[in-house]
Order: sequence, then C-alpha cells, then structure tokens
Amino acid sequence: MTFLAKHGARIAVSLLPLLLALSHTTGLWPIGIVQSLDGIIYDAKLRWTMPKTLDPRIVIVDIDEKSLAEIGRWPWNREKLALLNQELFENQKIIALGFDLVFAEADDKLGADAQFAQSLQDQNVVLGYYFTSDRDARTSGVLPKPAMSLSSLGGKKFLATEWDGFGANIAPLAAAAPQAGFFNAIADEDGSVRTMPLLALYQGDYYESLALALYRAAIGHPSIAPHFVANAATNAVTNTMDSVKLTHKDASGLTQTIKVDDRATVLVPYRGLGGAKGGSFQYVSAADVLAKRLEPAQLRGKIVIVGSSAPGLQDLRITPVGQTYPGVETHANVLSGMLDGQSIYKPDYALGVEVALLLLVGLALAFVLPALTATSALGFSLSMLLVPTAFNLFLFGEHGMVFPLATLLLLSFLAYMLNMSYGYFVESRAKRELTQLFGSYVPPHLVDEMVQDPSNHTMKATNKDMTVMFCDLRGFTQLAENMEPTQLQHLLNNVFSRLTQVIIARRGTIDKYMGDCVMAFWGAPVSMSNHAELAVQTAMDIAQVVAHINTEHRVKGLPEVKLGIGINTGMMCVGDMGSFMRRNYTVVGDAVNIASRLESLTKSYNVHILCGQSTWTHAPHFDWLMVDTVQLQGKSDLLDIYTLKTHPQDNA
Repeated sequence: MTFLAKHGARIAVSLLPLLLALSHTTGLWPIGIVQSLDGIIYDAKLRWTMPKTLDPRIVIVDIDEKSLAEIGRWPWNREKLALLNQELFENQKIIALGFDLVFAEADDKLGADAQFAQSLQDQNVVLGYYFTSDRDARTSGVLPKPAMSLSSLGGKKFLATEWDGFGANIAPLAAAAPQAGFFNAIADEDGSVRTMPLLALYQGDYYESLALALYRAAIGHPSIAPHFVANAATNAVTNTMDSVKLTHKDASGLTQTIKVDDRATVLVPYRGLGGAKGGSFQYVSAADVLAKRLEPAQLRGKIVIVGSSAPGLQDLRITPVGQTYPGVETHANVLSGMLDGQSIYKPDYALGVEVALLLLVGLALAFVLPALTATSALGFSLSMLLVPTAFNLFLFGEHGMVFPLATLLLLSFLAYMLNMSYGYFVESRAKRELTQLFGSYVPPHLVDEMVQDPSNHTMKATNKDMTVMFCDLRGFTQLAENMEPTQLQHLLNNVFSRLTQVIIARRGTIDKYMGDCVMAFWGAPVSMSNHAELAVQTAMDIAQVVAHINTEHRVKGLPEVKLGIGINTGMMCVGDMGSFMRRNYTVVGDAVNIASRLESLTKSYNVHILCGQSTWTHAPHFDWLMVDTVQLQGKSDLLDIYTLKTHPQDNA
C-alpha cells in the first residue's frame, strides 16, 4: 500500500491548518485573534531587543505637573513660550527645537503672539499640527508647504495615510516658523501605538511628520524624495514606495534611506520605558528652563522637543512598552532611529516570504507527521517551529526586519493537534475496534500489522485464495473412558494450547475448535502470498508437538494421541458469518470442504497429513509423496492427494 493511500485521510486533515493560514495571510479570511497574537509577539520582540540606554542627543522639555503647578494651567501665555524659546536657543545653545503642540488660537493678551512669533523668527524651529478626517472636513490655521507636491513627483502618487482636514498654527506663528510637522499617531485595533506616519496625503500633496521635519532641520535640511520599488520581473518602477530618500544639498551629496511600509508609516523603534524615569531620553521640566535653573549651555548641541507628560493634557498613549507612555516620546524614538540610521521595518517582500514559509512548514507537517509516533511528531513539530522562529528573531534583532510569526505558530500548533487528535480519535478507535474484532482469532503480531491500516481490514465477507487446515486429534475417546471430566478438560486444553501456539507462530488464524479438532486458515484477514507454505510448515510443527505429547503420555502410562491433518488451497469466502445470536469469523466454500474430507481420509491411508493438489502446487519445495488419485464424494473430478515423505511423528 502506498504512503498516500495509507495516510491520505490524515494528510488531508493536516492540510486544513495550512489552508486556514494561507487564507489569513493573503487577506481572504483575516483572523482577528491571529492579528492580535502578531501584535503581542511583535511587542515581546521589541521589548527583548530595546537598547534601554539613554540617547544623549535628544532632550524632552516637559510641560509636567511641576510646570503646571508653578506657571499655571495650560495654555500658557505666549510671552512665557517666547521666553522658553529664547532660553533654549540663546542660553542653552540647542541646535533644533520641535513643538509637540499646536497653537491653533490667538492669545488673548495683546502683542503676546507677536512676541512669540518674533522669538521663532530665523530659528531652527519645527511647529506641530495635526490632520483630521471627519464628515465636515474642518480646517483651521495655516499648513506648511508640503514636503513633496504631486507636481514635483510628476503626478506619480503613492499610498499614504490620507486626511481631509487639519488643525494647524495661526498665521503669524506659521509665517515666523514655516517648518512644521504633523504629530498624528496610528493606533492598532488593540489601541497600542506601534507605527507613526512619516508622510501624510492631503489634497494630493505629501506632508512630513514632526519627527521627520525635526530630523531634517537638525541635519541641514536635506531634500526629500520617495524611493519606488522596482518590479522583479520587468525591472520597471512601480507606484509602491518602500523608503524615503534624503539627499544633502551640500557638495557631499550624501544620501540616507528611511524604510517605510506600504502606507508610508514607520514602526516606532522604542528605546525603553517611557517617561522621565524611563532612561531613554533626558526630561527637563519646562518650569526649570523658564526659571533658568539649568547651567548655561547645559543643552548645547541637543535636539529639543517640547511636549507634555502631564495626564491632564491628554497626551499619554498605549504603547508596546507602557500603558501611559508620553506621546512626545514616541516622536523622540522615531527621531532617535533616524539619527542612528536604523529602523524597524517590514520588507515589501514579507508577504511572499511568509506564504513560502507557510507552504514549506505546512506541507512538511502534513506529509511527515502521519508517519511518526506521538513523541517523534512532537519533536518534528517543534523543530519546524523553532528553526523559523529563531531565524525570525535573528532578522528582527540584527537587521530590524519584521516578519509575521503568529500564523506560523497557529499552523504548527493546529497541524500537530489535528494530526494527533485524528490519530487518537479516528485511527486509535479503528485500531481498538479491529483488535476487538480479530483479537480472539488472529495472532497478536498480525493484529499489530492490521492496525497500521485499519481501513483495509473488516469483517465484510470476501472471496480470497487461501489455505485451510483441519487438525483432528484421535484417541481422546479412550482417554475419556479412563479419566475424570475435569482431568480430560485440563489435558485437552493443554494440548490445544500447544497446538494454538504453533498455528499463531506460523501466522495462522484460528477459525474454531470442534471437540478434538481445530480448524485454522492462512491468507486472511492479513493477506500473504505464501499461505500454502505456512500451512504445510504448521502441519509439520504440529506433528512434532504431538510426538512430544505422546512421549509424555508413554511416561505417564496414558494412551497415545493419533493425528490427522487435512490441508487444501483454493478460493474461499471469508468473513463474519452466523446468526444474530452468534457469529464467527470463518471460511466457507468447496475448497474448505475438500480439506475436511482430506482430514478424514488420513485414517484410510494411515498417514498423518494429506494435502490437495492445489496445496502441492503452491508449496512445491517440500518433500512430497503422491498418495493416490481419488474422487471425493459429491465431486466428478479426480483429485491427486499428497503427503510428506517424512514428518516428526513417524520417529516419535
């Protein structure tokens, strides 16, 4: 039997998880729990690989609870912000300043906005603003110039988060500080912020984020352009962008590439826990800056982001590394990754790699697991899971490459569980039923062979070429006259037990015991091509056993046991037969009747074994002696009958 024929049903069951995994991965049937699990795994990898070190290049000036207590509730008078701005640039000597805030309304105090605008004039400042999407497409304030206009791209549009409204800074401030970046974040379905838009689309133009605008301001305002993916087959440039290209305007012409996904977003490379005690960035209270508590030039050469960690200002976010993470620090993390020239990204070919890996692992599990034991199957499943998982972690930790892992975990787990469940509930049940059906007829080692393929062995009647044997023990009538019934029973049971062991050792199936006769056959329920040879060899072994029994009887003074065996080979009907009250797995047919009659003829010819011509043909290598040509009762054809020239009982 071929491997597929034997394990086809189990393989089909094991392929179901692969189909489920592929339908999820390709988007045909997304599974929410798998997406959530991918988020959990990503968060764990992120926390595992975080450097947990301070980035000394970036400082967060925090509008914290202390600042609100000293200066007053937000929003502050713009004169205060002007002083803050002057202190940072003039006394602290910072190189760039970003505001994770929006100044969408004019200050009530006359001249305050003008003073703040004047402090921004000609400084390396990036203001913040936000985009919105609502039914009314509301707008307020003045947007900065786009980082890339559709016309500058030659009309070539790429995917990005698209918005229809915004809340930006009032005109005087926007004119004084024309650089600005949006501070929108994108939360996943579980509310966690894992990605930040690097570019956003509004009315056909592309605008840059606060982190990107501040980074460009800090390194000399390099030009910005999209990098499009080339078609692998034609090498033609597609409309899919995989990174942003920054090129310095000076003579060096140095370029830097920032990886993005297919929506122009970046994964936030969190450095560690958030907040002033998180250890990733230096936090300075805005109150301390305004009160000049810092040493002069203490922040020299730093990039500063002004934001708030105060709960009342509602800029705390859920992130993979904290449930109340300051929003300002998400921008600091993105900026830090740009300064390092490193990023966490999902390659544009990630889908192809995932599908290929799922096919490889899924097919391997489906075709290998059915052939393994439970322990080996567990080991194989773990190896098919651990190797890709280790490689996945390596790519993330060493190269920042993100490949989904949850679908592979689901596939491996389900394939193993379904395979084992099928083996236990379906195959094991079939094996148990088979053992119950044949255990009393068939040698245990044949039952073990049968349970390897239970579906191929049933009680259903079928015609097969087989060999049957009738073995009659004579002399028990005389014994019965001289022994107690229980003694005779014990003696008969002992003799039949020894003969049964011989039959089982030669792969025979016990049909029935009939008084002092035992009937057995070969070729069912397990097929065997040498059934005739096995039956003849069994007859010789039985003659040997009876010779030993007679030796024991002579010592005990008991009569000897005579032996008569009839063997015949031919087409027989084998199966579960009988009435609704009593049934038996047996053989019937003309070939069976001939064997019975041959057993009776052993008395007439004074031999222990007689075989039909068909058995002689199927087992030619034995030392045969033709006895006679007879016409059995009810038969018109003549039949050649044979015996063995010598057998053990002759010498007993």
